[in-house]
Amino acid sequence: MKNEYRAGLMVGAMTAALTFATSAFAALAPGAQAPDFTAQASLAGKGFTFSLKQALQKGPVVVYFYPSAYTGGCDIEAHTFATQKASFDAAGATIIGVSEDSLQRLNTFSADPNYCAGKFPVASDANGAIATSYQLKTEAAQAGAKDVRGVEIGHGFIERTTFVIGSDGKIVATLSSEADHLHPADHVKKSLQIVQEIKAGKAP
Repeated sequence: MKNEYRAGLMVGAMTAALTFATSAFAALAPGAQAPDFTAQASLAGKGFTFSLKQALQKGPVVVYFYPSAYTGGCDIEAHTFATQKASFDAAGATIIGVSEDSLQRLNTFSADPNYCAGKFPVASDANGAIATSYQLKTEAAQAGAKDVRGVEIGHGFIERTTFVIGSDGKIVATLSSEADHLHPADHVKKSLQIVQEIKAGKAP
């Protein structure tokens, strides 16, 4: 009986530890205050300082975290955001992409007509501090990993997660590829639907 009791305690402790570990890495949920941030960003190949606080003064902001510029899913996501930019504008929403890419890489990516196409900015979270504040996981890139151009990546991959933030600074929706099994393009479709609902006064 004592052995069974001890085994039960061990299983319980392991379960609690796993639950804690999972919750510790869970992305911030709807209703939470979105952490404010400023970051070096690029729009159409030109660097500037992006401020979430300033962007929220204009309306809702879609902050989408992605692993790396010039990789399959991220390229699809950026291209889809670019093609839908006018619809986001009509809903009064700002788009900002965030990754651990260097500003140099982002200057190229933001201007590339096949991806961001100069339509919206992407910000550099080189040390992962912004991602951490939103409780997102980052995985180290494999040694020698290269992008679709054959250029070595050399930075961490932030999990693909999109936050729709209301003008009051609170998170309206959290869209996760890992938790919700979303295709990169679905992040665009769903976040656009949400900002359109906010515009129509039907916020989720």
